[in-house]
Amino acid sequence: MNQPTQLAIDDLSEPLAYPVEAYVSRAYAEAEADRLWAKVWQHAGRVEDIPEVGDYITYEIGKDSILIVRAAPDRITAFHNVCPHRGRRLVDTPAGGNGARGSKPRFVCGFHGWTFDAEGRNTHILDKTDWQGVLTDARTCLTSVKVDTWGGWIWINMDPDCVPLRDYLEPAAGLLDPFAFEKMRYRFRQWVVFDCNWKVALEAFMEPYHVAATHPQLLKYGDFYAWSKAQGLHGNDGYASKQADDSAASTTVHRTGKGADARLMMAEMQKEFWETVGASTTQIMVDAAARLPDELPEGTPAAEVHHHWLESVKADYAAIGVAWPEISEAQMADAGLAWHIFPNMGILQGPTFALCYRTRPYGGDPGKCIYEAYAIERFAEGQAPATEWVHAEATEDNWRKVIAQDFSNMVAVQQGLESRGFRGALPNPFQERKVTNLHRNLARYMGVGAPTPIE
Repeated sequence: MNQPTQLAIDDLSEPLAYPVEAYVSRAYAEAEADRLWAKVWQHAGRVEDIPEVGDYITYEIGKDSILIVRAAPDRITAFHNVCPHRGRRLVDTPAGGNGARGSKPRFVCGFHGWTFDAEGRNTHILDKTDWQGVLTDARTCLTSVKVDTWGGWIWINMDPDCVPLRDYLEPAAGLLDPFAFEKMRYRFRQWVVFDCNWKVALEAFMEPYHVAATHPQLLKYGDFYAWSKAQGLHGNDGYASKQADDSAASTTVHRTGKGADARLMMAEMQKEFWETVGASTTQIMVDAAARLPDELPEGTPAAEVHHHWLESVKADYAAIGVAWPEISEAQMADAGLAWHIFPNMGILQGPTFALCYRTRPYGGDPGKCIYEAYAIERFAEGQAPATEWVHAEATEDNWRKVIAQDFSNMVAVQQGLESRGFRGALPNPFQERKVTNLHRNLARYMGVGAPTPIE
């Protein structure tokens, strides 16, 4: 295999630092194209993006454009979006790197008319006899790209010798399978270009350690103290509780907040997340929480409030024909609050929803990136909204308060990383192991910049 093998799962508990080259070096950014992006599985879209035979999307990563096609009801194919004749892209892609979509029975090069089917086979070459018989099928077909699906996402890998997708995704895939993301559909999807490295944008959402300073209005619901784990290439986190000696132990944190009246706190918290995040809950969950003061007496213990709310939510979903997934308390605890899927994907999951992020380099500039966020959700049959990718400038009106607060850190972090006075990141060894693990794995692919013990 032309890529590093999976790391064993470990806790990265030793305090570590890592250098800034991964964020600021143009040479590093250019090397990522060959050492990282050409070797890893990347989620390139959702299966729902190409429901009918002939539907296609493109995925843009650096200078590479990947054409992904619904070749048959049960088959998806992927190719480099380039004609083998003179190198013209088969499908023109819009500026900004967000990709193109459409439907075609075949793909015709706009330069000289060479034509290809959904399997990448060349079906027409004008005046083919001029080449005196040397144009073989292998020489004139499209260059294929590995493609597979998991969780309703389409994944691509440009390395022909890559490990299978499932092997790459473990243990994340096994821990997240109960959520059945493939049964969810888009609720919204937006993107914007930021003046920061793709890793800065990704890391802005990778840990709850930032909540106290970045989202202080949320502290009335909890302390947001969190464990963070390395899970091979990937990582997850979840809420924890501090002990008297300031150590930490894992615990299940309910959504009832820390106020005196759990009914009111639950209703307020669900409403605030819906209004200021636009995700991490659903309208059905918000409405069920709003009924709690009418359905339960004052003084009902928090655990009972949480149980009643969940049972109401399940019944409300059942009433519209949406099945609640079978997820045990143990499975919820093991999955945690949120995941980083290496290298550039974030998932904040729930039984009927997920808020997802993807970041990518923008051109060859280490100080620019494409940031995308979208919500997926379980809907009744035929009730999923029609959505498209929307370019949205980074304002609170476009992105809601909480995400806009996260945005406020990104450019300032990039500026600080470029300062000659910055000596290297010092991630929290308990709460930010996902971030340290990202850089450990980046170092293995890139061959430089591994985290080192703090001296």
